[in-house]
Amino acid sequence: MSDFRENFVANHFRASCETLDRAAADTELGAVILAIADTITGALRQSGKLLIAGNGGSAADAQHIAAEFVGRFVSDRAPLAAIALSTDTSALTSIGNDYGFEHVFERQVRAIGRKGDVFLAISTSGRSPNVLAALKAARELGLTTVGFTKAADTPMRALCDITLAVPSEETALVQQVHITAAHAICQLVERALFGAAKRG
Repeated sequence: MSDFRENFVANHFRASCETLDRAAADTELGAVILAIADTITGALRQSGKLLIAGNGGSAADAQHIAAEFVGRFVSDRAPLAAIALSTDTSALTSIGNDYGFEHVFERQVRAIGRKGDVFLAISTSGRSPNVLAALKAARELGLTTVGFTKAADTPMRALCDITLAVPSEETALVQQVHITAAHAICQLVERALFGAAKRG
């Protein structure tokens, strides 16, 4: 039993490393990450903001990413405008109760999204109805739409101006690449807007 457990842990880490290695070697994926960073940088330079949404683990990632922008990632600098749409329980429960769960992000996008903003939609499956509804609303309003998803062709892709598609079908591994890519994007945006971090 202990051999199984030890092997499981080692294999889990190996699978994570292999997925990250594939992502690191994927030049197309790298180009997409740079394009997303440039898009967010451009929006923030023009007083736009970043809206982020996802369900479950992707909701946690949305909050994590927003915190990196509003707080800081590497360097001390001015806060950047980013909002995770998964955090307001009163809005989520009232919209879910009155209109249905598929509208919990769409109503928020319509309320606070403006042309020139960026909407980052995170869905490992690429099929989450509430994320798809929010993407449709974002496009109607003139926001730039960015998707974080998996490699398979999904309905989400047609609604995104830029799609980061992770080369894996395993949810946990896809999510690991999502947050790694998000960290790279945060640092690229921070550097573009404020210069290289000064190390002590």
